[in-house]
Amino acid sequence: MKKWFQKTIIIAVAFLTFGLISPNHLIWEQLLDNKNPTKSIASDANTSEFEQVTIIDSLDSPNLSETISKAAREQAYIKFGNRIGPVIQDEFDDVIFPRMQEVIDTTIAKVESDKIANLSITEHPSGEYHEKIFHIYNENTRKDFIRFHVRTDKKPQDGYYFNFHYHLAEDNYSKHYALGEIFWSKNTPPKWLS
Repeated sequence: MKKWFQKTIIIAVAFLTFGLISPNHLIWEQLLDNKNPTKSIASDANTSEFEQVTIIDSLDSPNLSETISKAAREQAYIKFGNRIGPVIQDEFDDVIFPRMQEVIDTTIAKVESDKIANLSITEHPSGEYHEKIFHIYNENTRKDFIRFHVRTDKKPQDGYYFNFHYHLAEDNYSKHYALGEIFWSKNTPPKWLS
């Protein structure tokens, strides 16, 4: 869409509603966003300072749990991007990640020893406003064992929170298991991977 047309639409809506209707930020961001979302997600992931780690490549390492935790932490920080990551880093490292690591250890302990060699972590967290951080899955069956997500919640009078949770294959991913929340601010947070 041409720039002049976008600006005309924004001005027309503001003029016609006398500023009484505040537009949803998603509409305007998508209208004004000239980039292809999949292209921006790929370029952000490529410019990340983290090295991709898969579980299979490091099975020979002495501590499988440590390798998985390292890969999980890297995927989380790729999702946070350069705008959200530095703001929530301390609280994530102190509160959320230890709980995440405990859940990973507990879930991996339940996996049969012959299937552990097939475990892997998804390497592309979702951007925009989608929840996926990473999934731990079986590469042969492509079935997820555990899914880690973060959702942005707006609480009236309080502001925006990042709600970290996970889903298990045992209950067909139907329940949310809470890991914790991190307060952002009263302002709308940026998109993931930004």
